[in-house]
Amino acid sequence: MHRLLTHLIAVVLLLGHGSASAQGCVAIRSFTSCNPNAFTNGELIGKGWQVSMNYRYFESFRHFKGDHEETQRLEIGNEVWNYSTQLNLGLVYNLDRRNGVVFSLPYSYNVRSSEYEHRTTGNPSIRTRKSMRSMGIGDIRVSYTRWLWNPDSVSNGNVQVGVGVKLPTGNFAYRDFWYNVGPDTLGEYRPVDQSIQLGDGGLGFTVEVQGYRKLFGPVYGYLNAFYLINPMETNGTRTYRETISAVLANEDIMSVPDQYMARAGLNWNLSRKLGLNLFAGGRVEGIPVEDLIGGSGGFRRPGYVLSAEPGIDWMRGRHDVNISIPWALYRNRTQSVTDKEMEAQLGTPRHGDAAFADYTINLSWSVRFGGGDAH
Repeated sequence: MHRLLTHLIAVVLLLGHGSASAQGCVAIRSFTSCNPNAFTNGELIGKGWQVSMNYRYFESFRHFKGDHEETQRLEIGNEVWNYSTQLNLGLVYNLDRRNGVVFSLPYSYNVRSSEYEHRTTGNPSIRTRKSMRSMGIGDIRVSYTRWLWNPDSVSNGNVQVGVGVKLPTGNFAYRDFWYNVGPDTLGEYRPVDQSIQLGDGGLGFTVEVQGYRKLFGPVYGYLNAFYLINPMETNGTRTYRETISAVLANEDIMSVPDQYMARAGLNWNLSRKLGLNLFAGGRVEGIPVEDLIGGSGGFRRPGYVLSAEPGIDWMRGRHDVNISIPWALYRNRTQSVTDKEMEAQLGTPRHGDAAFADYTINLSWSVRFGGGDAH
């Protein structure tokens, strides 16, 4: 029973480790959700360390206003493409079977291909497609987690809660070359788009919860939820959007938005001997229109994605590897605070757009150095 339970909870957490992540122009930062070791069963591991790595990749190119896809962008060829490669390093120290401290360090490499940010010399109305890049560490997160019930006294289910701090360690004013803009006809270095900035510049606070419950036989249910509270309103980084159009004057500085993620589903222990598990569920992740605490001004692209998330996990000894591919089922770029301000000022409808990905590739690996073993 302990062996089966260990397989299940390892899957749940490693998938939770994939967490919220950028989904295109809706700048959802890459953060791990809860303890990267929480579902490897503290009852068996006890005090000790665990190291985990999570690789994520996606391409965003489908533009939405609300939940309406602007298919003409692809037909015309002026869509924006974001290519994002992210690697998260997680380090966990289990104080005992119930309590742990988590350290998470994200690193990313992003490429943004667009037309509207680059103009052709001699005719400001004509644009040409160019690319900008960003690369480096993101915002580090440190959190404390605790199982609500003692693992010694429960076997069919448990819930873990966590609180943490998100540090502004990522560059939130990363610059690259904008072609054919500014006083120099060749162009100039400016901050890249918010969607590929490495950090948001704010000191944030996280709350999270995850749990599992045996349903029948080898089938368990799982749940993860994560919310990042960012009290700071703006970070001072200029967007230059007002140079694209005068009506975008209220979007000249980048916002520091909250973000959230929740996921739930079922896990089936396919083979205890081989250590194989299959899982499937749904997930939602996004940026809210308004923050829980503090102002919500400045430029942001609020929105959310609903996805189906199938995957497979392989566990052997102290090692655990899994892969999941969340497929987007529903995407919505919601109306921002600045959209509403411009709509009231101009007396005409205003709703900005954003590009979303079709799917995300998640690949995770973890190894335990605790005092116990899963087998």
